Amino acid sequence: MENELRAALAAGGRPVRIAGVDEVGRGAWAGPVVVCAAITDLSAPPVLPGRGGRTVALTDSKLLTRAHREAFAEVLPGWLTGHAVGASAPEEIDEVGMTEALRRAAVRALEALPVPPDAVILDGGQDFLRPPWRVRCEVKADQRSVTVAAASVLAKVHRDRLMADLDGEHPGYGFADSAGYPSPAHQRTLRESGPTPHHRLSWSYLDDLPRWRHLKKHRDPLAGEGQLSLL
Repeated sequence: MENELRAALAAGGRPVRIAGVDEVGRGAWAGPVVVCAAITDLSAPPVLPGRGGRTVALTDSKLLTRAHREAFAEVLPGWLTGHAVGASAPEEIDEVGMTEALRRAAVRALEALPVPPDAVILDGGQDFLRPPWRVRCEVKADQRSVTVAAASVLAKVHRDRLMADLDGEHPGYGFADSAGYPSPAHQRTLRESGPTPHHRLSWSYLDDLPRWRHLKKHRDPLAGEGQLSLL
């Protein structure tokens, strides 16, 4: 995909900078949504040694084991020409909705890059960035674009580490294992002990918790751009 965009945008012999962007944490009940932006010079991406002399290729973080994600996260910064992470905290998600929270986190990541990109490959079918960013949306881009795959891995590892740190502060919710997604342990502790300061309090899971329903926040419909489906 990077080669396609580079050919389409090339002008005057100037190198075309393409950023791959991916997010993690959209469907979690707790923790931030995290977005990574990554730029590469399109040299061959790193590979990891696998079993039986095989190699493990860079791809969508969900298709990699935790160990492989962690290993890629160590070598990717040396291969990329630039990368940055942006986040939107639960309070911001509650205030403006998920679509706007994603946009803000992505803009934070893009603006933190050492050089601004000429174009952005965005994983998924919805352009939540909008102008002035020049965006190409692609479903499963993390399996077709090396920069999006790199962003996918770095965002996932970054957020998993954040959530693992919260596990020590709030035991029982399984943050180290489920990263804030609704695992059985998470749901059980939530029923018994209620939400932590890191939970998203505008989300519908609170409707099913009569003991804690009074904590639910109702977002101003004029704030942000509306919330994405949790599914």
